[in-house]
Amino acid sequence: MKYFLYYFLAINLYGIFIMYSDKKKSQKGQWRTPENTLFTIAILYGALGIFLGMHLFRHKTKHNKFVIGIPAILIIQIYIFFKYIYTR
Repeated sequence: MKYFLYYFLAINLYGIFIMYSDKKKSQKGQWRTPENTLFTIAILYGALGIFLGMHLFRHKTKHNKFVIGIPAILIIQIYIFFKYIYTR
């Protein structure tokens, strides 16, 4: 469980960083991080970081795919986590 928490912290910090980085790249008109990459990070338990990054940096907040998809992934992950905790 300890290693999962380290992983969880790292992937979510990376999620926040990648959202910040993508926002800056969009402002400068540079090459962007593909949306599939952002969703992959979210699915790999980085949904909280992506969600926080969306709101901290006001990035991807007008895209329904993100406004609905990222919170849905986060809710599913919270459910899985608590189901695992309570069935141990």
